[in-house]
Order: sequence, then C-alpha cells, then structure tokens
Amino acid sequence: MDFQSWRHAFKLDPAKEIADDALERVCKSGTDAIIIGGSDGITLDNVLDLTARVRRFNVPVVLEVSELEAIVPGFDYYFIPTVLNSEDPKWIKGLHHEAIRAYGDMMDWEELVPEGYCILNGDCKAAMLTGADTELTDEDVIAYARLAEHFFRLPIFYMEYSGKYGDPQLVHEAAAVLDRTQLFYGGGIDCAVKAVEMAAVADTVVIGNLVYENLEQALSTVPAVAETAKHSIK
Repeated sequence: MDFQSWRHAFKLDPAKEIADDALERVCKSGTDAIIIGGSDGITLDNVLDLTARVRRFNVPVVLEVSELEAIVPGFDYYFIPTVLNSEDPKWIKGLHHEAIRAYGDMMDWEELVPEGYCILNGDCKAAMLTGADTELTDEDVIAYARLAEHFFRLPIFYMEYSGKYGDPQLVHEAAAVLDRTQLFYGGGIDCAVKAVEMAAVADTVVIGNLVYENLEQALSTVPAVAETAKHSIK
C-alpha cells in the first residue's frame, strides 16, 4: 500500500518497552502502517529488535530515521525528516548530507521519503533536540506548508505536536493549501474522538504515545479513522 493512501499509522518507539501480545494487537489492528522511530535512546540494537518483532506481521513498516547508526535494511519506506522550523541547519540538511556522503552509493532512492516537519510543541523532546522555533503564528505554519509543497516539493508535510493536542482548524487550513503533499498529523490523540476530529482535516493521523499509555484507546482509533475515511469532507 502506497503511503499516500494511508489514513492511520501507529508510531512505535524502539526505546520503549511493549509486550509481545500488545505488539501483536497493534500490528493486527487494521492500521495502514507501523512507523518505527523516536527522538532519543535510539540504538541499532533496539531498532533491530523491534523491527524483527514487527516484521512477523503483514503490515507495511517504515523506519523514520533519526540516528544514522541505527539504519537497517528491510523496511518498506525510510522516512527522512527535515525540520523546516529548526534554527539549526543540522536538522534541515546537515544530517541528510552526512548520510548521503556515507551511504549514497547503496541507497535505493525509491524507498526514501522526505518529510517536512513543522514541530509545534515547544515542550516536546523533538523541539528541544532540533532547536525548533515553535513560537509560530497560523500564517507562519501555512507558509511552511506551502514551502514544503511548492518550494521543496516534499511528499509529506508533518504537523507534529508530540504530546500535545493541536488545533484542528489550523490543521484544516494547512491541508487547504496542499495539493500533492500528504498532510500527516501527530500529537495528543488520546481517544477515538480526537482521532476522528483530526482525520477529518488531515490526510494521515499518527498515534504514538497512546499505545504505551492506554492500548485499548489506541486500538479504538483504527476503526474510528477508517469510518471517517468513508465520509471524509476533504
């Protein structure tokens, strides 16, 4: 399944523990994809371990690259974040150049999917790690969405609130200026109601922390989003 048709994805953190039975339920939930990634504590060993466990199930699996030393083969896609609102060029193009210099000869470019991240929660680890400027107006965010599609021609624009529930109206306004670029939303979805609200305005909703905080609520977002897709207003 092409990522552009995904409506729902679970993001699993290699640095967090998840029991085998819980992982099986997540992978068999009907979600469109499993994204493996996190902001800190990512190692080659824990990526390999989680990848092997997820690969037992018939679900697309993505590695969202955050550590060059933890890149392993065997994924359907490799999502490569570029943090558009970072004030440190390392997170916009620096690490990307380093990776291509080291691995460019062996890269399968068809598997690489660049993501234009706009991090919107200043208190989250990702914002602090990347030096993201989160004091943005709505107009700033819309401009980043346009930058992603029309200037950089990125296939994904990711509005990342990471632990905080965002503004559905702002997500809707960002979606309205995107045509070819897929709008991913992540952050603060702790129940099916919020998943449905964001699925009505974003192309893809990503559920992360809830898997570890309340598995039943996390699983309930899958059929809720699937039903929303049938009646999408977009």
